[in-house]
Amino acid sequence: MTEINPATPTKLPNISFEFFPPKTEEMDRTLWDTIERLAPLNPSFVSVTYGAGGSTRERTHATIVRLLKETALTPAAHLTCVGAPKSEIDDVVTRYHEAGVRHIVALRGDPTTGIGTEYIPHPDGYKTSADLVASIRNRYPDIDVTVSAYPEKHPESADFDADIDTLQAKVDAGATRAITQVFFDNDLYFRYLDKVRSRGIDIPVLPGIMPMHNFKQARAFVTRAGTTVPDWLAAKFDGLDHDAETRKLVATTVAAGQVQKLAKQGVSDFHFYTMNRADLVFAISHLLGFRPNGAQKAA
Repeated sequence: MTEINPATPTKLPNISFEFFPPKTEEMDRTLWDTIERLAPLNPSFVSVTYGAGGSTRERTHATIVRLLKETALTPAAHLTCVGAPKSEIDDVVTRYHEAGVRHIVALRGDPTTGIGTEYIPHPDGYKTSADLVASIRNRYPDIDVTVSAYPEKHPESADFDADIDTLQAKVDAGATRAITQVFFDNDLYFRYLDKVRSRGIDIPVLPGIMPMHNFKQARAFVTRAGTTVPDWLAAKFDGLDHDAETRKLVATTVAAGQVQKLAKQGVSDFHFYTMNRADLVFAISHLLGFRPNGAQKAA
């Protein structure tokens, strides 16, 4: 198994959180309640997603700017290549840089016609995420660029070699970190990491962890993106469709178990897909040893 930096008894792992921009006033209140709850855990950074075809562009920007103004958090703005010319995307990057953003999550993005359909680049746009990474880094070398990684390979990749070729291209373009698509079998992550390291790619590859607040919805979402949901995991939520409280307990137990096993095998960075909810992620972070405002104790 690949050697990775272990989390020692005196050193906590690094954690980061992903949020999505709110669509309504109620969702806005929920998001900022979540941020207020999680911010005292002092994450390395927090990312804010970007809707298909830039559909949430202004809401993403507004959320990022508010994070900069009202919190001490380090925000990372998601950006995709979908549905826009290079000039438009470059302008978004410029606006972020002028606002003080120094971290962008650069993604190709899903086809506007939906996952599983053919991706057709904008005729004047960036064709790949590697092209977008190269542009950001060439124009603003002080911006840290994170990219995506796929323990079960991207659904459009012919095989793992082609998939890791894509990751290599993003690293060669200047990517400094990768975050994985959701996975539920830790062996998938470690096998993937072995392949990545054997190719000489040495950037951090953060495991993307999703607590399953609503199992049916989450399963439908992640499987469309190529994630396998094991039978053993589905069995744990069997019969809980109308029992939200027990679902939360089960989801916390499952995700906490996954994270703690990864940590025991030396994983020192975790990225949580929060779905704009604090409760499960806060509990999992607590079990890792995190305490609000630095009063931390290694697990």
